[in-house]
Amino acid sequence: MNGSYYQNPTFPSNNYQTPPGNISINEVNNGTIPREQSYIENILRLNKGQRIKAYVSYPDSSAWQNKVYEGIIEEAGKDHLIIRDNTNNLWYLIRIIYLNYVEFMEPIIYSHAYSDKTY
Repeated sequence: MNGSYYQNPTFPSNNYQTPPGNISINEVNNGTIPREQSYIENILRLNKGQRIKAYVSYPDSSAWQNKVYEGIIEEAGKDHLIIRDNTNNLWYLIRIIYLNYVEFMEPIIYSHAYSDKTY
């Protein structure tokens, strides 16, 4: 009965475009070409252990419209940031979608695919 009712979806074949320049698609697929790594979570992860101020906005909240969290970066993921505040011994889990910007109290460690820099 269910075999004729629901069919598995079909997807179009992958039509890759050739990357710009003299780079072949095989070089990109086999990992010989470095990929962009400057996502926010990667930058935060590189600076684990540093003191920061995280400026956050909650647009749907009247009580917590704008808030600043201060502490040490403990972890960072694709959608979250965990910081520890030593002054009051609290830990904060902050969703990245609410994060406006981060103020670092120390030089930022930024490792890009093409260079290793500290700002």
